[in-house]
Amino acid sequence: MSIFDIFDRISQNSPAAGGKIEFIIAGLGNPGMEYENTRHNAGFAVLDKLAEKAGTNINRLKFKGKTAETVIGGKRCLLLKPTTYMNNSGESIVQAMEFYKLDISQLIVVCDDISLDPGKLRIRRKGSHGGHNGLRSICELTGSDEFLRIKMGVGKKPHPDYDLAKWVLGKFDKDDAAEMEKSAENACLCAELMIQGKTDEAMNKFNS
Repeated sequence: MSIFDIFDRISQNSPAAGGKIEFIIAGLGNPGMEYENTRHNAGFAVLDKLAEKAGTNINRLKFKGKTAETVIGGKRCLLLKPTTYMNNSGESIVQAMEFYKLDISQLIVVCDDISLDPGKLRIRRKGSHGGHNGLRSICELTGSDEFLRIKMGVGKKPHPDYDLAKWVLGKFDKDDAAEMEKSAENACLCAELMIQGKTDEAMNKFNS
C-alpha cells in the first residue's frame, strides 16, 4: 500500500470528513469514578474501546451525555455515554435521536447482561427490556423496543438472594476482567457489522 493509499483511507474514515450522523451507538452505565470498571458500566467500556480504535475521545458534553463523532463501518456515528445515570438513559438517547432526526433502526445500544457469563455476547435486533433499567428507560421514552443491542455478559449473582444492586455495581476479579476485555473487542466488531447491515453475520459469529 502506497503512502497515497494510506492517506486516502485515513481521509475517508476521518471524522473531519463531515456529513450527517447516520447511527447512534449508545453505551449504558453510570458516570463518576466510583462506578468505573463495574459490571453495570460494561456499555461505557465498549464505547471507550470504540473511541480508542477510532482515535478519538468521548468528552464533548451534549444531549445529557458525553459524546464523540467518528466513522465506523463507513458510516458517520455518534458515540454516546449518557450521564443521566442508568435508570434515565433514555433521556439522553432521545435528545440525540431527535436532534439528528434518526429512526429507532439507527440506534445501537450496548449494555450489561447478568444472565450471561463474563466474556459472552448476545446480539439482538429487538426485544423487551428484560428488567434492565437502562433498556426500560429507552423503551419507554422512544416508545419502541425495536432497536439493535449488544448485550455484554457480566456474570450471574453468586446466589439468588444476593443483592442485585450490589452485584451490578461491583467490580470484576482479574480473570473476569480479562474476559471482559476480549468481549469488548468483539463488541466493537459487532457494532461495525451491524452498522453495515450485517447483523445476522454478527449474530452468527458472536452470539452466545
